[in-house]
Amino acid sequence: MLIGCANLSNLLLARTATRQNEIAIRMALGASAGDLQSRIIMPTLGLALIGMLLGGAASWALAKTLSGLLFGIAPGDPVTFAGMLVILTAVAALAGYLPARRASRIDPMVALRAN
Repeated sequence: MLIGCANLSNLLLARTATRQNEIAIRMALGASAGDLQSRIIMPTLGLALIGMLLGGAASWALAKTLSGLLFGIAPGDPVTFAGMLVILTAVAALAGYLPARRASRIDPMVALRAN
């Protein structure tokens, strides 16, 4: 899970770096850092929600299928599923926040002169 989170964070950092001109223009036109951060974080959380729904459904079905191999945990233990959803939401928010914070610190004049 940690490797997947690191890969996701690097992917988001690279995607944000390619949008540097757009972000610089928005900042030059007066967008606040909070506006830019929410514009970057929201799609990340949307993708994470879709992934969690699909992964939760798949893991629920797999748990029902492999219920004979689980010892001490019910196949549909709601505490386990809820705990993982909370952890994954926190990881997705962090993975989206780091590129958003980096993007909001871009100096628009430097970014626009570079291109």
